[in-house]
Amino acid sequence: MSRPDLLQLLAARVAEREHAGLLRRLRAVEHAHGTRLVVNGRELLNFSSNDYLGLARHPEVIAALRDAANEGGVGAAASHLICGHHREHAALEEELADWTRRERALLFSSGWAANLGALQTLLPRDGLCVQDRLNHASLLDAAKLAGCALKRYPHADAQGAARQLASARDMPALLASDGVFSMDGDIAPLRELASLCARERATLMIDDAHGLGVLGSEGAGSAAEAGLPQEQVPVLMATLGKALGAAGAFVAGSSALIEGLTQFARSYVYTTAMPPALAAAAHAAVRIARAATERREKLSELITRFRTGAQQLGLPLTDSRTPIQPILLGDAQTTMYAAAELEKAGVLVGAIRPPSVPAGSARLRITLSAVHQDADVDRLLDALHTAAPRARERAAKASPPL
Repeated sequence: MSRPDLLQLLAARVAEREHAGLLRRLRAVEHAHGTRLVVNGRELLNFSSNDYLGLARHPEVIAALRDAANEGGVGAAASHLICGHHREHAALEEELADWTRRERALLFSSGWAANLGALQTLLPRDGLCVQDRLNHASLLDAAKLAGCALKRYPHADAQGAARQLASARDMPALLASDGVFSMDGDIAPLRELASLCARERATLMIDDAHGLGVLGSEGAGSAAEAGLPQEQVPVLMATLGKALGAAGAFVAGSSALIEGLTQFARSYVYTTAMPPALAAAAHAAVRIARAATERREKLSELITRFRTGAQQLGLPLTDSRTPIQPILLGDAQTTMYAAAELEKAGVLVGAIRPPSVPAGSARLRITLSAVHQDADVDRLLDALHTAAPRARERAAKASPPL
């Protein structure tokens, strides 16, 4: 009996995904300026970016990156614990801790690395991790790699989480949830989860990648908006590549937590530090975001404008008050057709299909930014008015008769 070839097995999986109409393809952005992108020589109005405050091209952020690179070069050239931890990293960590009202913060190269490092460090193999069913893949994979027991509860169901914790009261436990869910745009029941963890002596971790910069006083995130201090959310993770327009991530919490992660988080210890120039740019973005009250107000107005118009068109929205505004179309093929129709009209919107979302819940994932204008939202609504029905017609014609 011959041994199966791994590359052939992989090719078969790719072919299967392509046959199901779920194959993902890369497209290079040739130019980006504000809310406009150029792809394949064509300018598109972009409603698929996570740059919620429009800071990715802010002149102060760009200047901070350029100045730091001119002074100290680009790469850190080593891990943090060797000689890769620069003053730019230290200053950013102090600013992030102050912003989120935590004792300390620790930088990671990505949100994936931060979640992996935190869960792998905190959870023993005889531990329990309880997670929302719609958590980001990095949280789910981190728990699996930690080797602990993983139990998932129905989306945003605090009572379901309580049942999972109660089923194993003899195990050390961590409850992890997105603050703002990346595909639905809704917000976790954070106060209920915090109260539950206090009763059950479990540790609460919130991944606030899509809440930081947008929600709460000074944009400090979903936990801040819910009024939950460090004692109630002991482990807070957020990324720097969404509302802050930079890249990287951090975990914030007590000094004891950060010291433990510094010693034991493998995705921190054994990797090159993020470029110090990028840390300087992120630091500039944090300072701008903290004072960006007008940008957050403008973003809120745009969200209201879009939701009002979408409801008038009868579009199937989720219950979201964040910049993430999905339109649930259900069928993957219909969703792809709708995105294609929008692109014909010069509007770029992400078509999200399984496995990124559960089967039968494909959607257009529309994201709004503070640098969009009212006219941009109106143009999007006009395009949706014709794109959605045309997509359904195309999908119906493409489907074989029953």
